[in-house]
Formats: sequence, structure tokens, C-alpha cells
Amino acid sequence: MLPNLPSQSQVLKANERFTHVARLALLYWLSRFILLDGWRHLRAKGVFGAGQQLYKKIQGVVVAIMLSLPSSRRQISSELAKTRAELKAKLAPTTFPNGITLTPTRVMPQKGRDRGWLEEEWKGMKKLERGDVDSGRVSGTVYHGGEELNGIINDAMAKFVVSNPLHPDVFPGVRKMESEIVAMCLNLFNAADGAGTTTSGGTESILMACKSYRDWARATKGITRPEMIIPSSAHAAFWKASQYFGIKLHVVPVDDVSRKADVRRMKRAINPNTIMLVGSAPNFPDGAIDPIPNLAALARKHNLGLHVDCCLGSFLMPFLERSGFGDGVEPFDFRVPGVTSISCDTHKYGFCPKGSSVIMYNSPHLRKYQYYIFPEWAGGVYASPSMAGSRPGSVLAGAWAVMNHLGQEGYEASCRQIIGAARTFAQQITLRFPADLYVLGDPKVSVVAFASKSKSVNIYQVGDGMGKRGWHLNALSGPAALHMAFTRLSAKSVDKLLSDLEEVIAEVKADESESSGDMVALYGLGQTSVGPHVVGKLAETFLDVLYE
Repeated sequence: MLPNLPSQSQVLKANERFTHVARLALLYWLSRFILLDGWRHLRAKGVFGAGQQLYKKIQGVVVAIMLSLPSSRRQISSELAKTRAELKAKLAPTTFPNGITLTPTRVMPQKGRDRGWLEEEWKGMKKLERGDVDSGRVSGTVYHGGEELNGIINDAMAKFVVSNPLHPDVFPGVRKMESEIVAMCLNLFNAADGAGTTTSGGTESILMACKSYRDWARATKGITRPEMIIPSSAHAAFWKASQYFGIKLHVVPVDDVSRKADVRRMKRAINPNTIMLVGSAPNFPDGAIDPIPNLAALARKHNLGLHVDCCLGSFLMPFLERSGFGDGVEPFDFRVPGVTSISCDTHKYGFCPKGSSVIMYNSPHLRKYQYYIFPEWAGGVYASPSMAGSRPGSVLAGAWAVMNHLGQEGYEASCRQIIGAARTFAQQITLRFPADLYVLGDPKVSVVAFASKSKSVNIYQVGDGMGKRGWHLNALSGPAALHMAFTRLSAKSVDKLLSDLEEVIAEVKADESESSGDMVALYGLGQTSVGPHVVGKLAETFLDVLYE
């Protein structure tokens, strides 16, 4: 016998009641979400900050609509086409001032080239490099340890050129070297019970830390909508991690004078979805060291992760004190309770091959959230410690060789040389240009940033003028400034840098036409309301040209 089924009218009434309840529930949760998120946002940003952000969003919408008009699109397309041609002539030319002509290869040769042909091609392409690198005129970029060290790197890499850490049973020597690189870094940063892995660079180290905190917070706190709080001076990799891993980002302005993270304002941004805080030692823009002990205390109080980005500080920060430059520098490493992870780029002031970095944690327990493990793969159990699967063992061999060859005494010597040059430069900026320039914050490590205090000196124009003299200084925004990240090479060129800077400032002050170059054009545009939209398109064009 069939059961008594409800009539159609009963079904319709039940559906109506369910729909009504569902709507009320949806309305409740939506209003709760908006009110709660709105309150958290207002608490984090403050009334003024939230108002500013709202204004910028509205302004962005208006600008986007204006730029979408057919006339605007045509004009932008025309300008981008010109820019593309200029970039191609500059970055991917076929003829060069020294008479060398290169023919791009688009198809693999049918018949293999002999070594003689390769040698000639290498020689020609090497000649294309500018001499500014070896003369110490580049900010950061080339962390040169000297020709002897480069020779050791080349020899080490050549011996392990086909090795792959993904297969430690096949390449046990590479496994040993990788574990020792991590152990030596953990020791330098005073991690008594810590753990870590190598990565391909600072960006991957930061990405791995953010991924680890996301998964840790999900597993231990049940957080499914993770958020992290960073100072505005943090590395761009944190924005990338936010986008890659779906972590909401709270960006807190730094103190205008000290250029350090504003701990009080970061505290206001903490809410139940917060998984981590970030500090730098030092930061990339102006070389300030954030107040790590204060951030660590805040992280401990709220049971949050604290990541210290020491990618740029790498093998300078651990040697500051023993090199005589420790005055005024607060503890920043695992000695500080509450510091839970640190990223360190061995390929910077460790002078190791490009493509080597280390991410460290205060415990093996936290490191396990970085791993990717797939036990059910048809190809067998798959496990990798970081983003990559296969990795170049040759880079690890080069890094291991450098760290063992230089030793702590070698790194102390390079620290004294580099920090000494940076501090001399900062002092001379203040002494030589009291009416025109000022140093941002109180730089303690290798980076010195300076901005203009005179209306007659456009700092980006100064950057373009220095570029014409072969100097490659980094342009900054917020505020408009330039910085020099000193290396072993540029540490020898402080006097020439200062004398050229003096001449360029005089030229800029005398130039009533305010002539512009790349920095003035790009970063000047960035200060306008259309800047973020158009500069993004320019950046896309730049990246496209690199592969032409």
C-alpha cells in the first residue's frame, strides 16, 4: 500500500514556509556578514582611513569608466603601441651600439651546433651586458662575492648539474648539502628547535610561509576565511601570496618618520580571522627594521604567526652585532618569543647562486603545513616540501660550497664593508645636501633611501640624471624617493656616487624645462588618478616584450 502523500497545496505551502525561512536566514547571515566585516574594516582602518579607501574605490570606478570609452581606448592603445616599440628597442634590440648584431632564434636548429659556435654566441651575448655592474653602479641586484667565489660556485654546480633533490635516494650527496644549508641558517638565526627548507628565492619563501599559516589556522582554529596583517613597507610577495592563496590582506601604513611598522595600528586590525602578522628586518623600500619584539608580543597574545622577512637582511643581520654595528638594533630572530618563521635569501648577502633561499620555522610542527602530500596519485605517493617538484641540485651545491668557503669570518668581513659604506652614504646625504635631500628613517643595514625636501629638486628627475651617468638606483613611491642597496661592489664606489649625485642635483635645479626620463614618466604618472590603471597596462607590455 502506498503511503498517504501530501496534497499539492500542502507541498506548495511547505515550500513557501521553507522559502520564507531560508530568506530570513540568508538575510540574517548577510546582514551579520556585512555589519561584522564592516565593523572590522572600520576598526582596522579608522574613520579617516576607511573614508580614504572608499574615495579611492569610487575614484577607481569613475576612472575605469572614463578609460573604457571608445576615444580613451583608442588613445591608450596608440600610446601603448608606441611604448611597446620603445621597450622593444631598449630591451630586445637586434643591433647594439657596439656593432654586435643578433638574429633571434625562433626554431630549434635541425642540426646541432658545435661548441665553437656556442662559444662565439656566449661571447657576443656577454658583451651586451653593461659595465655598470662590475663598476659597482647598481643598487642591489648583483650580490657579487668576487671572482674567486664565482669560480668555486661554477665548479660546485658543474659537479652536480644533473642532480635533483626530488630523488634523495639517487642523489644522497645533494640531500646532505640541502639539509646542512638549512641547519646552518637555523643556527645563525638562533632556532634551537627549528626546522626549514630551501626554496627558489625570497618570493617562494614568503609564499610558503603564508601557505603554512593558512593551513595551520584551518587545522587548529577552523579558520576558513584567513586574513593577514602587513605593514605597507612589506615585500610585494605578500600581495602575491594573498592572491594565490585566498588570504585577505590588511595593509597598515608605516610610521611617517621612523618608516617602521605601526604596531598600534596593526593591533587594531586583528580579528578572529587573522592568522599572521608580518615584520621586515630590514624592509626593501627604505631599509627600516620593524619593531620585531613588539610585533612578537602581539602575535603571542593573540596566538598568531609572526613572519619576519629577512630576505634582504640575509647574512648581514646575523652579523651586525659581531661586526660592531649592533647599536640600536633590536633582537629580530628566533631568540624573540613569538617569532614563528623567518625567510632568508642566501642568494643575496650570502653570495650564493641565484635561485637559493631558506624558509625557517620555530618548530617542525609548523613546517609540516608547508608540505604538499598526495598519497593517492596513480604515479605513486607524491610529496614535495615546497612549490616545485624537481629542483636543481646544482644550485644547492653552489650555495653549500659558498657558505663553507666563506665561513662566519668571511661574512663578518663583508658585513663590515657593506654596512660601513651604507652608513657613510647616509651620513653624507645629510651633511652634503641639507637643503635638498633627507634620508628616510634611520637605516641600519644596507639600504639607504632618500627623498627631496626642496621643490626645486624632482627626485625622479635626479634618478633619471643618475641613470644617464650609469647608476641604477631604485625608484620608490609613498613617498617619492630613491634608494641604494649597497653590495660588495657598490661599497667601493660611495665617493663616486656622492660626487655624481652632487652634480646631478645641481643640473636638476638649473633645468627649468624639467626634462623627463623613464622614472619621471612612469612614477610621475603613478601619482595621478589614472596611474594605477595605465601603469598596470605598461607593466603588462613590459613583460610581453621580454619574450619577443
